Amino acid sequence: AATAPRIPPTRLALHHFDVSYSLQLKDLWPSVRAGLLCEQKYGALLNSFSAADHVAQELELLNATDFVSEAPKKAQRSQWGAAAEEAGRGESMSGEGRTVMQAETMTQAEMSLPVRASISSNIKCYTFPRGDITRFRPARPDALGLLDYYLMDAASLLPVLALNVQPDDCVLDLCAAPGGKTLALLQTGLCGHLAANDISISRTKRLYQILHSYVPREIRETVSVTSCDGRDWGQLEGGTFHKVLVDVPCTTDRHSVMEQDNNIFHRRRTKERQMLPMLQLQLLMAGILATKPGGEVVYSTCSLSPLQNEYVIERALEVAETQYNISIHVEDLSHFRTLFQDTFSFFSDCRLGELVLPHLTANFGPMYFCKLRRM
Repeated sequence: AATAPRIPPTRLALHHFDVSYSLQLKDLWPSVRAGLLCEQKYGALLNSFSAADHVAQELELLNATDFVSEAPKKAQRSQWGAAAEEAGRGESMSGEGRTVMQAETMTQAEMSLPVRASISSNIKCYTFPRGDITRFRPARPDALGLLDYYLMDAASLLPVLALNVQPDDCVLDLCAAPGGKTLALLQTGLCGHLAANDISISRTKRLYQILHSYVPREIRETVSVTSCDGRDWGQLEGGTFHKVLVDVPCTTDRHSVMEQDNNIFHRRRTKERQMLPMLQLQLLMAGILATKPGGEVVYSTCSLSPLQNEYVIERALEVAETQYNISIHVEDLSHFRTLFQDTFSFFSDCRLGELVLPHLTANFGPMYFCKLRRM
């Protein structure tokens, strides 16, 4: 008897997304779909531990900019413009001197809080402008053998920026491999101690490789790398961390439509895929339990799926309250949309958290992130 033709997992993934995401994203889906199926855009996370001082200059000559430090400046300029325009309307009555003053005080008051709250200025990540598809050269070692930058989806930095690490914070990266976000956390220069965990021993090896390629030994010694099941972390070290990053396994939408290897839409992985929201919830709960009261958790995925994003958050709030008597506050990250609108394309209809959508002119993401505070 003829066997049924094998449908490649990439096609299964795309069919699955066509059905579910067209309902969620409606008119936006065709453009997001095109972005997912085209070459991904990268950012170059500068390695502050490398002695390659010329790198920033070299990237700027290529017309790349550090999107992290540029964002508040751009936001400030646009608010200056808005404030000046507003003040200009009242100019005939108030005289010119007061106009500039009004603009200035408004800018200070409106801009300073969210910007200060969300930007870790030690992180530098260069991206090419919208519509510019220039590729970065491969990273090069400095005199001591440390690589000068790390190429990653620039949207992956947003959860790290949202975590807003403060000096001497005790930080946990619960699902740390392959290591881009762990490296970014170290680039803040603020972690008092960083615990980097991943259940997969093979993926943890990749994490070690990244630490060795980018981080000097004295800094590596402040990082403890473990290979535990993240779901058990709450029992292992409950209530000990100021900040926890929970970057969970997900349907990795871009990978799923592009790569046959290690694809979660492979028929033999159907059960595993269906169980993802449960695993994500368990990991998020472990992250919440690992946090000190007053501490913060950022949950993130590289999926567009509300079942893996908002629904997991909502369920975690419920479970924390009913089973652990823990009250959780969802932090407002809407200022990220204003700050980074020139670099990323954001979905405006997220019920909770923020979602970066792939777009042909800014082909980063998908990246969902949501910040929680344990009360």
